[in-house]
Amino acid sequence: MTLQEIVDRSERLVFFGGAGVSTESGIPDFRSTDGLYHQQYDYPPEMILSHSFFVRNPAEFYRFYRNKILLDGIEPNAAHKALAALEAAGKLTAVVTQNIDGLHQKAGSQNVFELHGSALRHYCMDCGKSYPLEAVRDRAVSVPRCSCGGIIRPDVVLYEEPLDEAVVTGAIRALAEADTLIVGGTSLVVYPAAGLLRYFGGHTLVLINKSATNADRDADLVIREPIGQVLGSLKI
Repeated sequence: MTLQEIVDRSERLVFFGGAGVSTESGIPDFRSTDGLYHQQYDYPPEMILSHSFFVRNPAEFYRFYRNKILLDGIEPNAAHKALAALEAAGKLTAVVTQNIDGLHQKAGSQNVFELHGSALRHYCMDCGKSYPLEAVRDRAVSVPRCSCGGIIRPDVVLYEEPLDEAVVTGAIRALAEADTLIVGGTSLVVYPAAGLLRYFGGHTLVLINKSATNADRDADLVIREPIGQVLGSLKI
């Protein structure tokens, strides 16, 4: 059965995606040959993006964050646009994403569960006041601070931090009610996010990823092509 045939017969489709969904928009992933984990910094990226490192060295955190996470001129690619079109057509009920770039919403998706938060939102660690992306972009200010004096931090889930309970609950509900699950652009090695797939209660699982995953053996269809190319070719 082809992906087109699977999509055509689906009524409650859910998409679960990772960093590979946004690489075609120019955002580097973490674990590929050219990913962040294979580049050299004073500290490993997973250390810099941890809660304890942020508290201990917010200036170095923000130097990395501004250079490698807050990228300019990033736009949704064919994968983001196809998923938004599937939702608009009444086929797709939810997007569950590990990405923090906000590109699904920028493409037009409405029901998006951001497991790891969003780099577009920021807040004061002391008073909780919300701040937009622009509040932390200024490289002349090493550590952005709130009007109350508290440090402003991204509304993202850092290493050592738990996922947002409400987001996880919504994602689990969407997965449990789906008849088809398309998993794309993720190696399925980041937990607890990857563990949510066990809540899928439907009958058809599709995996779209350039490299093999541990879930390939359970899939009804495995595709090893670029996800933008695959989803962008669907007739919706």
